[in-house]
Amino acid sequence: MFERGWLSSNNVLIHGQEQGATLVDTSHCLHAAQTVALVDHSLRHAGGVEPLALVLNTHLHSDHCGGNAALQREFGAPLRIPQESWVAVRDWDVDALGYRPTGQRCERFEAQGTLHAGEQLSLGGRVWEALAAPGHDPNSLMLFDTTHGVLISADALWEDGFGIVFPELQGEPGFADVGAVLDLIETLPVQCVVPGHGAPFTDVARALKRARARLDGMRADPPRHARHAAKVLLKYHLMEERAQPLPALRHWAEATPMFVAVWRAQRHRASSAEWFDTLVGELIASGALVLRDGIVHDL
Repeated sequence: MFERGWLSSNNVLIHGQEQGATLVDTSHCLHAAQTVALVDHSLRHAGGVEPLALVLNTHLHSDHCGGNAALQREFGAPLRIPQESWVAVRDWDVDALGYRPTGQRCERFEAQGTLHAGEQLSLGGRVWEALAAPGHDPNSLMLFDTTHGVLISADALWEDGFGIVFPELQGEPGFADVGAVLDLIETLPVQCVVPGHGAPFTDVARALKRARARLDGMRADPPRHARHAAKVLLKYHLMEERAQPLPALRHWAEATPMFVAVWRAQRHRASSAEWFDTLVGELIASGALVLRDGIVHDL
């Protein structure tokens, strides 16, 4: 597993020796060269180079699939994506894929196949089952090795929570799906979780307890979840840009459909510019960003 900074998802390389290796998720496009280098290094053994036979995406948020194109150029490996995302990728529908609404970058890629919930894959001498994990993303999947109890959970479960529930930001239900996936995980004989972000962990009961507490808070106060999501959009954009003049950052926010939609859903009297200033101020006060000479920097 290659644990990345928060802008990029973790990558899981499952070695298959003569059958070739499988890479699960490819991180953000800004780190594509690093992803290629990490994979290339891991494929090289004393006796030769193991081929990369397959790339899988758990879901198609830009921090999980941004390296797809670079990996395919370098290794020529076929790509399989969640079945429900096939048409959006084929047509490169940046609205359906979420890249335009969130104002995020992702290099265009092509898929050669799909993966659906309930499907079993033989990878690295282990049998993995694809499990539906809607909530954070309606089309997201997890991979579970029942024999060894290893769960590749993507953003459905982290050691300290889970990913933003994007459907809720778009006026669609999502909290119930998050809860159902947490219930599913509790029924599985999980020994180790490899999350989409952060280190692997084995105290699954503790992680589930913390995730459910967070979910309860979101259900009790949806506007708070939406406000947090707006901050995450700003932070994510600054992680992409590294630094940006404050007026340019405000312009980006006011041109980003999801940020504007969240502001409108808040139904308060502040203008979008005033709300933006408040959120940026809170991110600076928390130490997530810093403002120097009119330039906002990521930390």
